[in-house]
Amino acid sequence: MFLGVDGGGTKTAFCLLRADGSIVAQATTASSYYFSEGINLVTRVLEEGVGAVCATAGITPADIDFAFFGIPTYGEVSEDIAALDAVPRDVLGHDRYRVDNDMLCGWSGSLGAADGINVISGTGSMTYGERAGRGLRVGGWSELFGDEGSAYWIAIRGLQAFSRMSDGRQPAGPLLDVLRDHLELSADLDLIDIVLNRWHGDRGEIAALSPLVTRAADQGDEAAAAILGEAGRELAHLVETTRSRLGYPVEEQVLVSYSGGTFNAPQVREAFRQHLHTLHDGYDLRQPMYSPVVGAALYAAKQAGGPLSADALEHLRTTPTATAA
Repeated sequence: MFLGVDGGGTKTAFCLLRADGSIVAQATTASSYYFSEGINLVTRVLEEGVGAVCATAGITPADIDFAFFGIPTYGEVSEDIAALDAVPRDVLGHDRYRVDNDMLCGWSGSLGAADGINVISGTGSMTYGERAGRGLRVGGWSELFGDEGSAYWIAIRGLQAFSRMSDGRQPAGPLLDVLRDHLELSADLDLIDIVLNRWHGDRGEIAALSPLVTRAADQGDEAAAAILGEAGRELAHLVETTRSRLGYPVEEQVLVSYSGGTFNAPQVREAFRQHLHTLHDGYDLRQPMYSPVVGAALYAAKQAGGPLSADALEHLRTTPTATAA
């Protein structure tokens, strides 16, 4: 029994997986992005999620052979690593686990833990790639001065476009009414009150506005469409940098996939695909094989020394729904 945990800026997902490729239980809890509330938040989220999947499966944490916990921002504060590494020990009651950044969940799920590069664009953005046993991260420098192409990045540029349209500094488009209606603005300047005073600049709340930029683009808003196109190009550049730094020869084919809610926008996916192939003609872009949380469970099995067989992986692909223990 392998446990995968995929933390994120908006939610944390849990998946219990058998060695035969059947999903035993799944659960979703709150975000495990702990920068605003401290590491105790991670403890609470993991206790709730592990308790939920174990209850569904009819097991105890002691029955979990190995677990992988992908925690957002892991590795970005050196002083926190030891504390984060220790959290699952109290939750599980044993040491059969590994903790790392949640970027590994997206990579493992999208590519089935095979060599290649996965680009993640959810609340934040980054790439993770592996080649010949070497792993590399590019991007993910926070919403303040990084995370290009992420939902937060898109939303902030959407808000900037809204302010310029409202002022008359650029032509008005559908984005104005899309945001006015969604946020129920009595006056355009109320946007400041909502984002700064009510939300306190919360990255998750702001990132959740990203689909509204997509909606405006669907309605013909040129500024919104330009934002989504630029997001795709930024994400492609992350992949190209990762390929170069991992030392892929020019003639070697590179598997590429993606994960995260930003890729739900067709405009972002298409811009990403187009720009990717202008940067290097050896990219083999594939749709994600499994979700990030399933990827976390697959990675747990790999870390335990028992990666799933080809038959088990095929079973997992064809029967994705959870079954009773």
